[in-house]
Amino acid sequence: MLPEGLLVSAPGKVILHGEHAVVHGKVALAVALNLRTFLRLQPRSNGKVGLSLPNIGVQRIWDVARLQLLDTSFLEQGDITEQVEKLKEVAGFPEDCADRERLAVLAFLYLYLSICRKQSALPSLDVVVWSELPTGAGLGSSAAYSVCLAAALLTLCEEIPNPLKGGEAASRWTAEDLEVINKWAFQGERVIHGNPSGVDNAVSTWGGALRYQQGKISPLKRPPALRILLTHTRVPRSTKALVLGVRNRLLKFPEIVGPLLTSMDAISLACERVLGEMAAAPAPEHYLVLETWRAQRWRPRSRR
Repeated sequence: MLPEGLLVSAPGKVILHGEHAVVHGKVALAVALNLRTFLRLQPRSNGKVGLSLPNIGVQRIWDVARLQLLDTSFLEQGDITEQVEKLKEVAGFPEDCADRERLAVLAFLYLYLSICRKQSALPSLDVVVWSELPTGAGLGSSAAYSVCLAAALLTLCEEIPNPLKGGEAASRWTAEDLEVINKWAFQGERVIHGNPSGVDNAVSTWGGALRYQQGKISPLKRPPALRILLTHTRVPRSTKALVLGVRNRLLKFPEIVGPLLTSMDAISLACERVLGEMAAAPAPEHYLVLETWRAQRWRPRSRR
Protein backbone atom coordinates (compact mmCIF):
# COMPACT_ATOMS: atom_id res chain seq x y z
CA MET A 1 0.00 0.00 0.00
CA LEU A 2 1.04 3.57 -0.59
CA PRO A 3 2.45 5.25 2.52
CA GLU A 4 1.67 8.65 1.03
CA GLY A 5 -0.71 10.11 -1.50
CA LEU A 6 -0.54 9.70 -5.25
CA LEU A 7 -1.30 12.26 -7.95
CA VAL A 8 -2.01 11.04 -11.50
CA SER A 9 -3.34 12.68 -14.64
CA ALA A 10 -4.56 11.64 -18.09
CA PRO A 11 -5.30 13.65 -21.25
CA GLY A 12 -8.51 14.08 -23.17
CA LYS A 13 -8.78 13.21 -26.83
CA VAL A 14 -10.20 14.22 -30.17
CA ILE A 15 -10.99 11.71 -32.92
CA LEU A 16 -9.77 13.11 -36.22
CA HIS A 17 -11.46 10.47 -38.37
CA GLY A 18 -13.61 7.41 -37.82
CA GLU A 19 -15.81 8.49 -34.94
CA HIS A 20 -18.80 6.11 -34.55
CA ALA A 21 -17.47 3.96 -37.38
CA VAL A 22 -14.77 2.73 -35.00
CA VAL A 23 -17.46 1.07 -32.86
CA HIS A 24 -18.25 -1.12 -35.87
CA GLY A 25 -14.71 -2.30 -36.52
CA LYS A 26 -13.50 0.54 -38.76
CA VAL A 27 -10.26 2.50 -38.41
CA ALA A 28 -10.11 5.61 -36.25
CA LEU A 29 -7.33 8.17 -36.00
CA ALA A 30 -7.18 10.02 -32.71
CA VAL A 31 -4.87 12.40 -30.86
CA ALA A 32 -4.48 13.38 -27.22
CA LEU A 33 -5.25 16.93 -26.10
CA ASN A 34 -3.30 19.18 -23.77
CA LEU A 35 -6.37 19.28 -21.52
CA ARG A 36 -6.16 16.82 -18.65
CA THR A 37 -8.01 15.17 -15.80
CA PHE A 38 -6.24 14.95 -12.43
CA LEU A 39 -6.73 12.53 -9.54
CA ARG A 40 -5.34 12.67 -6.02
CA LEU A 41 -5.54 9.48 -3.94
CA GLN A 42 -4.81 9.68 -0.23
CA PRO A 43 -4.74 6.50 1.93
CA ARG A 44 -6.65 6.84 5.21
CA SER A 45 -7.12 4.88 8.42
CA ASN A 46 -10.62 6.09 9.28
CA GLY A 47 -12.50 3.12 7.80
CA LYS A 48 -14.07 5.26 5.07
CA VAL A 49 -13.90 5.48 1.28
CA GLY A 50 -14.46 9.00 -0.01
CA LEU A 51 -15.04 10.19 -3.57
CA SER A 52 -15.07 13.88 -4.46
CA LEU A 53 -15.76 15.16 -8.00
CA PRO A 54 -15.96 18.96 -7.67
CA ASN A 55 -16.58 19.53 -11.40
CA ILE A 56 -19.96 17.81 -11.22
CA GLY A 57 -20.76 18.31 -7.54
CA VAL A 58 -20.29 14.73 -6.30
CA GLN A 59 -19.32 14.06 -2.68
CA ARG A 60 -19.82 10.46 -1.50
CA ILE A 61 -18.57 8.43 1.48
CA TRP A 62 -18.94 4.70 2.16
CA ASP A 63 -18.01 2.55 5.17
CA VAL A 64 -15.25 0.11 4.30
CA ALA A 65 -16.73 -2.42 6.74
CA ARG A 66 -20.04 -2.38 4.85
CA LEU A 67 -18.32 -2.77 1.49
CA GLN A 68 -16.17 -5.56 2.90
CA LEU A 69 -19.29 -7.61 3.67
CA LEU A 70 -20.54 -7.47 0.08
CA ASP A 71 -20.57 -10.58 -2.04
CA THR A 72 -18.61 -9.21 -4.99
CA SER A 73 -18.68 -12.43 -7.02
CA PHE A 74 -21.17 -10.72 -9.35
CA LEU A 75 -18.25 -8.70 -10.72
CA GLU A 76 -16.98 -11.88 -12.38
CA GLN A 77 -20.37 -13.08 -13.60
CA GLY A 78 -22.97 -11.93 -16.08
CA ASP A 79 -22.70 -8.98 -18.44
CA ILE A 80 -21.85 -5.41 -17.60
CA THR A 81 -25.53 -4.40 -17.48
CA GLU A 82 -26.26 -6.87 -14.69
CA GLN A 83 -23.16 -5.79 -12.80
CA VAL A 84 -24.14 -2.12 -13.03
CA GLU A 85 -27.63 -2.88 -11.69
CA LYS A 86 -26.13 -4.57 -8.63
CA LEU A 87 -23.70 -1.69 -8.14
CA LYS A 88 -26.64 0.72 -8.03
CA GLU A 89 -27.84 -1.05 -4.90
CA VAL A 90 -24.40 -0.61 -3.35
CA ALA A 91 -24.22 3.08 -4.29
CA GLY A 92 -27.55 4.03 -2.74
CA PHE A 93 -28.34 6.98 -5.01
CA PRO A 94 -30.70 9.77 -3.96
CA GLU A 95 -33.76 10.20 -6.18
CA ASP A 96 -32.55 13.50 -7.62
CA CYS A 97 -29.14 12.15 -8.70
CA ALA A 98 -28.27 13.21 -12.26
CA ASP A 99 -27.18 10.61 -14.82
CA ARG A 100 -23.60 11.85 -15.15
CA GLU A 101 -23.16 11.83 -11.37
CA ARG A 102 -24.66 8.36 -11.17
CA LEU A 103 -22.39 6.96 -13.88
CA ALA A 104 -19.24 8.52 -12.41
CA VAL A 105 -19.97 6.95 -9.01
CA LEU A 106 -20.77 3.56 -10.56
CA ALA A 107 -17.50 3.56 -12.52
CA PHE A 108 -15.59 4.35 -9.32
CA LEU A 109 -17.30 1.60 -7.34
CA TYR A 110 -16.78 -0.91 -10.12
CA LEU A 111 -13.04 -0.24 -10.36
CA TYR A 112 -12.53 0.10 -6.61
CA LEU A 113 -14.27 -3.19 -5.79
CA SER A 114 -12.90 -5.09 -8.80
CA ILE A 115 -9.26 -4.06 -8.34
CA CYS A 116 -9.10 -3.95 -4.53
CA ARG A 117 -11.13 -7.09 -3.76
CA LYS A 118 -7.96 -9.18 -4.15
CA GLN A 119 -6.51 -7.46 -1.07
CA SER A 120 -6.87 -9.01 2.37
CA ALA A 121 -8.98 -5.98 3.29
CA LEU A 122 -10.48 -3.21 1.20
CA PRO A 123 -8.42 -0.02 1.62
CA SER A 124 -9.64 3.13 3.29
CA LEU A 125 -8.93 6.15 1.11
CA ASP A 126 -9.99 9.51 -0.23
CA VAL A 127 -10.13 10.16 -3.97
CA VAL A 128 -10.52 13.62 -5.48
CA VAL A 129 -10.84 14.05 -9.25
CA TRP A 130 -10.96 17.37 -11.10
CA SER A 131 -10.64 18.12 -14.79
CA GLU A 132 -9.90 20.72 -17.45
CA LEU A 133 -12.19 18.73 -19.79
CA PRO A 134 -15.87 19.64 -20.07
CA THR A 135 -18.22 16.70 -19.56
CA GLY A 136 -20.46 15.57 -22.40
CA ALA A 137 -18.42 17.44 -25.02
CA GLY A 138 -16.92 14.44 -26.83
CA LEU A 139 -13.39 15.15 -25.59
CA GLY A 140 -12.91 11.92 -23.65
CA SER A 141 -13.61 13.21 -20.15
CA SER A 142 -15.03 9.86 -18.98
CA ALA A 143 -12.07 7.96 -20.45
CA ALA A 144 -9.56 10.23 -18.72
CA TYR A 145 -11.51 9.72 -15.49
CA SER A 146 -11.44 5.93 -15.90
CA VAL A 147 -7.72 5.94 -16.75
CA CYS A 148 -6.90 8.01 -13.65
CA LEU A 149 -8.97 5.73 -11.41
CA ALA A 150 -7.47 2.56 -12.86
CA ALA A 151 -3.89 3.83 -12.62
CA ALA A 152 -4.25 5.06 -9.04
CA LEU A 153 -6.07 1.98 -7.70
CA LEU A 154 -3.75 -0.47 -9.45
CA THR A 155 -0.76 1.36 -7.97
CA LEU A 156 -2.36 1.46 -4.51
CA CYS A 157 -2.94 -2.31 -4.60
CA GLU A 158 0.55 -2.94 -6.03
CA GLU A 159 -0.84 -4.55 -9.18
CA ILE A 160 1.55 -2.22 -11.00
CA PRO A 161 4.61 -0.50 -9.50
CA ASN A 162 4.72 3.13 -8.52
CA PRO A 163 6.83 4.74 -11.27
CA LEU A 164 8.09 7.54 -9.03
CA LYS A 165 11.60 6.87 -7.79
CA GLY A 166 14.26 8.82 -5.94
CA GLY A 167 12.11 11.86 -5.20
CA GLU A 168 11.03 12.37 -8.82
CA ALA A 169 8.18 14.82 -9.27
CA ALA A 170 6.74 13.09 -12.36
CA SER A 171 7.16 9.84 -14.24
CA ARG A 172 5.38 7.39 -16.55
CA TRP A 173 4.47 3.72 -16.32
CA THR A 174 6.09 1.13 -18.57
CA ALA A 175 4.36 -0.12 -21.71
CA GLU A 176 3.36 -3.32 -19.91
CA ASP A 177 1.84 -1.37 -17.01
CA LEU A 178 0.00 0.92 -19.42
CA GLU A 179 -1.56 -2.17 -21.02
CA VAL A 180 -2.96 -3.16 -17.62
CA ILE A 181 -4.22 0.37 -16.96
CA ASN A 182 -5.86 0.51 -20.38
CA LYS A 183 -7.62 -2.82 -19.82
CA TRP A 184 -9.18 -1.66 -16.57
CA ALA A 185 -9.99 1.81 -17.92
CA PHE A 186 -11.96 0.13 -20.71
CA GLN A 187 -14.05 -1.62 -18.06
CA GLY A 188 -14.77 1.74 -16.47
CA GLU A 189 -15.83 3.05 -19.89
CA ARG A 190 -18.16 0.05 -20.29
CA VAL A 191 -19.89 1.00 -17.05
CA ILE A 192 -20.38 4.57 -18.30
CA HIS A 193 -21.10 4.00 -22.00
CA GLY A 194 -22.26 0.40 -22.34
CA ASN A 195 -20.53 -0.51 -25.61
CA PRO A 196 -17.54 1.80 -26.15
CA SER A 197 -15.03 1.22 -28.93
CA GLY A 198 -12.03 1.51 -26.60
CA VAL A 199 -10.38 4.28 -28.59
CA ASP A 200 -10.98 6.98 -25.96
CA ASN A 201 -9.35 5.12 -23.08
CA ALA A 202 -6.50 4.01 -25.39
CA VAL A 203 -5.63 7.60 -26.32
CA SER A 204 -5.98 8.73 -22.72
CA THR A 205 -3.68 5.92 -21.56
CA TRP A 206 -0.98 6.14 -24.21
CA GLY A 207 -1.18 9.80 -25.24
CA GLY A 208 0.17 11.07 -28.56
CA ALA A 209 -1.53 10.11 -31.82
CA LEU A 210 -2.67 6.62 -32.71
CA ARG A 211 -4.54 4.39 -35.08
CA TYR A 212 -7.19 2.23 -33.45
CA GLN A 213 -9.14 -0.70 -34.89
CA GLN A 214 -10.92 -3.44 -32.97
CA GLY A 215 -8.69 -3.12 -29.93
CA LYS A 216 -5.42 -2.98 -31.87
CA ILE A 217 -3.42 0.17 -31.12
CA SER A 218 -0.77 1.46 -33.51
CA PRO A 219 1.01 4.72 -32.61
CA LEU A 220 1.39 7.20 -35.45
CA LYS A 221 5.09 7.95 -35.73
CA ARG A 222 6.13 11.58 -35.66
CA PRO A 223 2.69 13.06 -36.42
CA PRO A 224 2.88 16.59 -37.85
CA ALA A 225 1.81 19.62 -35.85
CA LEU A 226 -1.93 20.05 -36.37
CA ARG A 227 -3.96 23.11 -35.47
CA ILE A 228 -7.33 21.83 -34.24
CA LEU A 229 -10.19 24.20 -33.53
CA LEU A 230 -12.43 22.92 -30.73
CA THR A 231 -15.75 24.65 -30.10
CA HIS A 232 -17.56 23.99 -26.85
CA THR A 233 -21.28 24.33 -27.65
CA ARG A 234 -22.19 23.79 -23.98
CA VAL A 235 -24.87 21.39 -25.17
CA PRO A 236 -24.17 18.11 -23.34
CA ARG A 237 -24.54 14.87 -25.27
CA SER A 238 -24.62 11.26 -24.21
CA THR A 239 -22.03 9.15 -26.02
CA LYS A 240 -23.98 6.05 -24.99
CA ALA A 241 -27.14 7.37 -26.65
CA LEU A 242 -25.31 8.48 -29.80
CA VAL A 243 -23.59 5.11 -30.22
CA LEU A 244 -26.90 3.32 -29.71
CA GLY A 245 -28.54 5.57 -32.29
CA VAL A 246 -25.96 4.70 -34.95
CA ARG A 247 -26.30 1.00 -34.14
CA ASN A 248 -30.08 1.14 -34.46
CA ARG A 249 -29.84 2.92 -37.81
CA LEU A 250 -27.35 0.34 -39.05
CA LEU A 251 -29.71 -2.47 -38.08
CA LYS A 252 -32.70 -0.73 -39.64
CA PHE A 253 -31.03 0.56 -42.81
CA PRO A 254 -27.96 -1.63 -43.41
CA GLU A 255 -27.81 -0.85 -47.14
CA ILE A 256 -27.60 2.87 -46.37
CA VAL A 257 -25.58 3.11 -43.18
CA GLY A 258 -23.15 0.27 -44.03
CA PRO A 259 -21.66 2.08 -47.05
CA LEU A 260 -21.39 5.28 -44.99
CA LEU A 261 -19.28 3.46 -42.41
CA THR A 262 -17.15 1.99 -45.21
CA SER A 263 -16.62 5.47 -46.62
CA MET A 264 -15.59 6.75 -43.21
CA ASP A 265 -13.09 3.90 -42.99
CA ALA A 266 -11.67 4.88 -46.40
CA ILE A 267 -11.22 8.48 -45.23
CA SER A 268 -9.35 7.29 -42.12
CA LEU A 269 -7.04 5.13 -44.23
CA ALA A 270 -6.39 7.93 -46.73
CA CYS A 271 -5.53 10.42 -44.01
CA GLU A 272 -3.34 7.86 -42.23
CA ARG A 273 -1.37 7.54 -45.47
CA VAL A 274 -1.06 11.33 -45.78
CA LEU A 275 0.07 11.71 -42.17
CA GLY A 276 2.71 9.03 -42.81
CA GLU A 277 3.98 10.90 -45.85
CA MET A 278 4.09 14.13 -43.85
CA ALA A 279 6.29 12.50 -41.22
CA ALA A 280 8.88 11.88 -43.91
CA ALA A 281 8.56 15.05 -46.01
CA PRO A 282 5.68 17.44 -45.21
CA ALA A 283 4.35 19.50 -48.09
CA PRO A 284 1.57 22.15 -48.36
CA GLU A 285 -0.62 19.83 -50.44
CA HIS A 286 -0.77 17.37 -47.55
CA TYR A 287 -2.48 19.95 -45.37
CA LEU A 288 -4.93 20.68 -48.18
CA VAL A 289 -5.91 17.01 -48.29
CA LEU A 290 -6.45 16.88 -44.52
CA GLU A 291 -8.49 20.08 -44.53
CA THR A 292 -10.60 18.80 -47.43
CA TRP A 293 -11.49 15.61 -45.60
CA ARG A 294 -12.37 17.51 -42.44
CA ALA A 295 -14.56 19.89 -44.44
CA GLN A 296 -16.25 16.93 -46.13
CA ARG A 297 -16.95 15.37 -42.75
CA TRP A 298 -18.30 18.41 -40.95
CA ARG A 299 -19.98 20.23 -43.86
CA PRO A 300 -23.57 21.01 -42.79
CA ARG A 301 -26.42 19.93 -44.99
CA SER A 302 -28.21 22.73 -46.78
CA ARG A 303 -31.97 23.00 -46.39
CA ARG A 304 -34.18 23.68 -49.37
